Amino acid sequence: TPISAQIHAATMVTAGIFMVARMSPLVELSDTALNFIMVIGAITALFMGFLGIIQNDIKRIVAYSTLSQLGYMTVALGASAYSVAVFDLLTHAFFKALLFLAAGSVIMGLHHNQDIRWMGAVRKYMPITWITSLLGTLALIGTPMFSGFYSKDSIIEAVHFSNLPASGFAYFAVLAGVFVTSFYSFRLYFLVFHGKERYDQNPDAHHDDHGHHDDHGHGHDAKPHESPWVVTVPLVLLAIPSVVIGFMTIQPMLFGDFFKDAIFINTAAHPAMATFAQEFHGALSMAVHSLYTLPLYLALAGAVSAWYMYLINPAVPAAIGRALRPIVVLLENKYYLDWFNENVLAKGARGLGMGLWKGGDRGVIEGGVVNASWKLVGLVSGVVRRAQTGYLYHYALMMIVGVLLFMTYFVWLAK
Repeated sequence: TPISAQIHAATMVTAGIFMVARMSPLVELSDTALNFIMVIGAITALFMGFLGIIQNDIKRIVAYSTLSQLGYMTVALGASAYSVAVFDLLTHAFFKALLFLAAGSVIMGLHHNQDIRWMGAVRKYMPITWITSLLGTLALIGTPMFSGFYSKDSIIEAVHFSNLPASGFAYFAVLAGVFVTSFYSFRLYFLVFHGKERYDQNPDAHHDDHGHHDDHGHGHDAKPHESPWVVTVPLVLLAIPSVVIGFMTIQPMLFGDFFKDAIFINTAAHPAMATFAQEFHGALSMAVHSLYTLPLYLALAGAVSAWYMYLINPAVPAAIGRALRPIVVLLENKYYLDWFNENVLAKGARGLGMGLWKGGDRGVIEGGVVNASWKLVGLVSGVVRRAQTGYLYHYALMMIVGVLLFMTYFVWLAK
C-alpha cells in the first residue's frame, strides 16, 4: 500500500502533467495539440471513473480514482490552465496518499482482506482510520473549503472559460465526472465504514498467505482492530493538508507569481486563466459561490445515491447491474483495451519481430547476404585453384603462352 500511495500520489501522476506544463511555450503554439490533450483528458476523467464504480477491491477503486483525477489534470492542461493542473496535482497528492494508506490500514485491520463486499461497520473498530478516510473522501469529491474543492472547481471553471472547440465536450465530461467521483467514493466509504458487519461471509479472508489464523486467533469471528501508531500518525498528518492546503495555496499558485516564467500562456489566444483571474475574489468567496453552482449539487447527488443504494436499499444496484449487464461486462473488461493491447498490439509486435527474425535476419541477411557471399568466394576460388597445379612445366608453358600473346599484341599494334 505505501508503494501504491507513492505511485498514485506522486510518481505516475506527476511525470506527464509536469512535462506538458513545462512544455507550455511549445503546446501554446498549437490549438490542435491543446484540443487533443483536452479530449483525451475528458474521456479519461469520465470513463476511468465509471470503472471505479464496479470494482470490489478497495485499492482498485482508489487506483481508478487516480486515473480519473489524472484526466482532470489533463483537461486543465488542454484549457491552457497549466497552473491549475499542477495545483490539482498538489492537492490530489495529499488526499490520494491518505486514501491509499487508509485503505492499507483497513486491509491490515481486516486481516489482509481487500474485498469491500466482506467489510462493513469498520468505523466503530477503527476510529482514526475512519475519520481520516472520511476527510480524504470529502476532499476527493470536492467538498467546499477542502483542498480538492479548490483544485477541481478551478479546473471546471477554467474549462468553462476556455474558447477551444473541445471545451464543450470537456465541460460536460468533468461535470459528469463530479457525480461519478462522488458516487464511487461514497460507495467505497459506506460499504467499508457503515452498514452491517460482513466479515463472516468470506472465510478465506481471515487467513494470511501462510494459512495461519489472524493475530487474535478467533478465526471467523475476529473483529477489526485499529492499526498501530506507525500507520495512524501518517494518516492524521496527511488529513490536515487534505483539508487546508487548497485554501492556503490557491491565490499564490493560480493568480500569484508562484510559477513566474516556468509556465507560458498566450493569453490573447487562450484567455481562460485571464478570465478566471477576473472572476476570482479569494478562497473564501469561491467556497461561498460554490453553493450556487452545479458541481456541489452533483457531488451531493452522488453521495446521496451511494448512501441510498448501498446502505438503505442494496437491491437497487443489483437490479441495475442485471438490467445493464452488457455495460457491466464492458466495464469489468476495462473496455477491452487490455485485450486489444495483448492480442493486437503485443501479438502484432511479436509477429513483426518473428517475421524480421526468420524472414529478414535468417532469410535475407544470413541466407542471402552472408551465406551467398562465402559460397560465391568458394565457387570462384574453386575455379581459380585449378590453375595452381604445382608442376614446373605447366608454369613454363603458361609463361611461353603469355609471351606469345604479348608478342602477337605488339605486332598487331605495330601494323
